[in-house]
Amino acid sequence: MAETQIEWTDATWNPVAGCSIVSSGCTNCYAMEMARRLQAMNVPKYKGLTRRSGKRTVWNGVVREDKAALDIPLRWKKSRKIFVNSMSDLFHERVTDAFIQKVWAVMRATPHHHYQILTKRPERMAALVRSKIDEVLPNVWLGTSVENADVNDRINHLRTVPAAIRFISFEPLIGSVGAVDLRDIHWAIVGGESGRSARPIREEWIDEIFDSCASHNTAFFFKQWGTWGKDNKRRSKKANGRVYRDKVWDEMPKASLAL
Repeated sequence: MAETQIEWTDATWNPVAGCSIVSSGCTNCYAMEMARRLQAMNVPKYKGLTRRSGKRTVWNGVVREDKAALDIPLRWKKSRKIFVNSMSDLFHERVTDAFIQKVWAVMRATPHHHYQILTKRPERMAALVRSKIDEVLPNVWLGTSVENADVNDRINHLRTVPAAIRFISFEPLIGSVGAVDLRDIHWAIVGGESGRSARPIREEWIDEIFDSCASHNTAFFFKQWGTWGKDNKRRSKKANGRVYRDKVWDEMPKASLAL
């Protein structure tokens, strides 16, 4: 467990390490470079998870289940919003069903925390939650990442998942998603990409999601402009800030108010 600067959560928990690239939203994933740094710091969990591709660090497909990390949330007595697997994807095909069920057991045993799980593999999440888990925990939020319209089908898979809260991270938003259907989606996070290789974000792409949130009563959270501001000029992430339509949007799904 680690405290985090991610604006929409309080802490991260990584019972799985390692991943693989599945779509264009993965291209500049911060976790790939972070895994390389952690390996350089001799953290065993992150050894051998990445390779070099030109000047970039990329996942090599090795995924590691960390049984020793499973009990970490049990030690936290104060309520937290916990982002599960910020350095991986719980529903990666190399994570076993049995291990995912162990993660669920920890979340079931700690109802004072709210767990936020994001995946780029919502079809597996939907199938496994329905068949192997078959319960809705009120403190578990299930979500998927959508970077552009090419992967809008992930939303349809997410909609079929039994969950107290379903959410979408439109980050990095690197293209239009159109008039996206947010029916039965409780929360949307929107953000631009940051870093040296960041791809631009356009205000009209954010507008589409904002309007869909308003139509479907979906909470809207604007995380950042990232490296590219609303005027399409490159600056630091901090300089571009988080203001959209003249305010900071920090809306959260209603169930989170219980924390």
